[in-house]
Amino acid sequence: MQNRPRGNEYRTTLVCVDGYTDGVLAGCFYNPQCPGGKEFQSLSRFLIQMEDMLDGMQMPQSYTAARGFSGLFESKEGKRPRGEKPQEGKLATFAIRILFRQNASWQGSVAWLEGGREDSFRSVLELIFLMDSALRDLKVE
Repeated sequence: MQNRPRGNEYRTTLVCVDGYTDGVLAGCFYNPQCPGGKEFQSLSRFLIQMEDMLDGMQMPQSYTAARGFSGLFESKEGKRPRGEKPQEGKLATFAIRILFRQNASWQGSVAWLEGGREDSFRSVLELIFLMDSALRDLKVE
């Protein structure tokens, strides 16, 4: 049997959004698998790094094998120091709970912590629309 986390806390990832300029997402996400956090500077980097983390944990297990044009993808994400308090994004904070990875996508729920709202999503695209709806009306200073 493979060594992998078993607790449900591994299904939830805290996403701290620090920037959302012209629709470009920037911030850091945290999960018990990567307590130091992983920084991202775009939506595509966020999604790829999340998928890499989920593959590494094998939880939830992927329904399909990942495909790509070249060899194995190597993640080169940055980490924040463990002493830093990573619990809140400058613009928004989302708790993403991924329950399944079927049909080459994710299914679960997302909670917008500052807005006090939670909704389910059936695909990564739907997750993006939910996060965008919370972020697009925020004023960036």
